[in-house]
Amino acid sequence: MATQSTWRGQLIELLLIFFFFFFFFNFISIYCFAEVEFNVVPEKHAAFFIFGDSFLDAGNNNYINTTTLDQANFWPYGQTHFRLPTGRFSDGRLVSDFIAEFAKLPLIPPFLQPGFHHYHNGANFASAGAGALSETFHGSVIELKAQIKYFREVVVTWLKRKSGKAEGGLMVSKAVYLFSIGTNDYMSLFLTNSTFLKSHSKSQYIELVIGNLSTSIKEVYDSGGRKFGFLNLPPIGCSPGMRDEDGGCLEELSAYTSVHNQRLAKLLQDLEKQLKGFKYSLYDFSSSLTHRMENPFKYGLKEGKEACCGTGRFRGVFSCGGRRGVKEFELCRNPNEHVFWDSYHLTENLHKQLAHELWRGSSSRHSSLKYLFQTI
Repeated sequence: MATQSTWRGQLIELLLIFFFFFFFFNFISIYCFAEVEFNVVPEKHAAFFIFGDSFLDAGNNNYINTTTLDQANFWPYGQTHFRLPTGRFSDGRLVSDFIAEFAKLPLIPPFLQPGFHHYHNGANFASAGAGALSETFHGSVIELKAQIKYFREVVVTWLKRKSGKAEGGLMVSKAVYLFSIGTNDYMSLFLTNSTFLKSHSKSQYIELVIGNLSTSIKEVYDSGGRKFGFLNLPPIGCSPGMRDEDGGCLEELSAYTSVHNQRLAKLLQDLEKQLKGFKYSLYDFSSSLTHRMENPFKYGLKEGKEACCGTGRFRGVFSCGGRRGVKEFELCRNPNEHVFWDSYHLTENLHKQLAHELWRGSSSRHSSLKYLFQTI
């Protein structure tokens, strides 16, 4: 009996050893295969780097010391597509998520996401509340200057170290760089006790914003970037959170963004002449959003002024989720019928519509993001 017991024990031990090595080598092979697949870069491959504010922030503000005014990592944000909050200021995906899909790229993670250290496909540096000026919501956001610094000091260095200086430089030049920034620079004048206008005229202030944006573009260009996409500023004075009691737009704010958009178009024309190999796409975000606010039914929508989530008139009180001071908020049944998700931000449906326009472009030679991705 003792001999039989010993024999059974040895058999069990051998079986355990067999299964251990079987699963171990299978795990190693799967892991190594995944690593190879993850790091393989197609020959015709354009990475995607994203800079900006809450319109493009995929969750960077989840990982910084800020307030819920500049975060969206709580319900009901993210409810439509992801089924959970990701940090995106929408019920689902953003323009940049759809552009990545159209370009046959995976979702581009936020740069600060823990464990994200592979940049072959790109990175998202956008931060809700950020502006072109360092003074805009200073200390609560990742300003544009810091976003560019992250790109230059971390990503460019990583690409050149990982792939070699020549190959890494080629990847930087093939990449597409998307910018959506400036809205907060002008909104902050009306939402905070800003003293800027005591020492600057309206035109001087706009020139400061444009000047900082120009510097950032040139820094990416100097790092090797050649293909740029831009969205001009939306009519933020007509968002639910900025409308007056009669439903009218805050015209003074809209006047700032209108002049800014004129200056942005002129800046890009000048840079195209000054910088060799500089290519760009400029999307008229302002007109596209205005059309949908004024004629929602034409675009398969039902509501162009009232937000889906919030409280007060037009649900313009920025209380979506109940974690920004005001606890009360209402939530619509179908976000897809609305232009606005919350008091200032758009629904996934709107992001998708705008992304299709941004990707395809129009008759203008500076309108197709698809062209930039396919020009390798």
